[in-house]
Amino acid sequence: MKLTIERAALLRSLSHVQSVVERRNTIPILSNVKLAADGGALSLTATDMDIDIVETTEAQVVSDGETTAPAHTLYDIVRRLPEGSQVELETSGETLALKSGRSKFSLPCLPTEDFPATSDADLPHSFDLAAADLRALIDRTHFAISTEETRYYLNGIYLHAAESDGEPVLRAVATDGHRLARVETPQPSGAGEMPGVIVPRKTVAELRKLIDETGATVSISLSDTRIRFAFDKAILSSKLIDGTFPDYQRVIPQDNDKRMTVDRKSLVNAAGRVSAISTEKSRAIKLEVSPSNLVLSATSPDNGSATEEVEVGYESSPIEIGFNSRYMLDILDQVKGEEASFLMSDASSPTIVSDSGDSSALYVLMPMRV
Repeated sequence: MKLTIERAALLRSLSHVQSVVERRNTIPILSNVKLAADGGALSLTATDMDIDIVETTEAQVVSDGETTAPAHTLYDIVRRLPEGSQVELETSGETLALKSGRSKFSLPCLPTEDFPATSDADLPHSFDLAAADLRALIDRTHFAISTEETRYYLNGIYLHAAESDGEPVLRAVATDGHRLARVETPQPSGAGEMPGVIVPRKTVAELRKLIDETGATVSISLSDTRIRFAFDKAILSSKLIDGTFPDYQRVIPQDNDKRMTVDRKSLVNAAGRVSAISTEKSRAIKLEVSPSNLVLSATSPDNGSATEEVEVGYESSPIEIGFNSRYMLDILDQVKGEEASFLMSDASSPTIVSDSGDSSALYVLMPMRV
């Protein structure tokens, strides 16, 4: 194999594939990226046995061939090369020679026969989704993915077909037990029969990186056990979480009757200031809501106390309720409009937070004692 490629093109592809590779591997070949030159293109493949990624980029190929090289080492070398430089790659026996300007490197290779074959499983359900819609589904839910490994079925985003006000939608849900995010987009053609699937947290993170640099549409194919996202020049395949996502509809309260509307930015700024007092562990702040007025407060044995008032729209009976300030601010970060709406019941029941002008996203926030 011998080829020349622009540093920027090689770096972009390497940055995508190397992040799938785990830093510590008991199987040496899984630390490598597979490089395959064919015609006028170089394809790079990486896997951790759960996620596969294949990305193709243009190159001036002198002779076809393939090899594997240490993924992180290769990436570190290329990102340190001067911008605008050309990179020459050539295999010789069990080494890969890399030349760029006056720089020369020789990297050990492992046989491509040892590299795991990427899964080509039957994926019966397929549909296309606008990249902007997929980005919104991820961005507005991923913060609520659980990191608690014992509840593995919460370690991802639940993607499924649903109905909203009689209209078919594609819905994404994530929860960690403290907050829940539910976001939906009009259902694309072909998604109606898909099974509900849980896309793992790491896959979500890798997918999000690819979306930023893709074109207008992502082709999604899936089965009960695997999912594949096809972009212009990259394909990301992943196992799905083998578990049952809980019935999240039961968590969403139906009878909350105390509605507070508030300027999102004012609340974010006030909560940010008041929470500076709260303890690092609980991050608790109290909201005292009365007609037209909200008082936020926090107390700490070590840091003292703080209060701040914010003007709100509220006409129900007064209520006091406590929240984890970080969880509340995470949700408010996802509200795109100027006004946020809080639908409350009492101090011990879940609160619904939504964007006053956008019904496609809904958030549930569990209260805490303060």
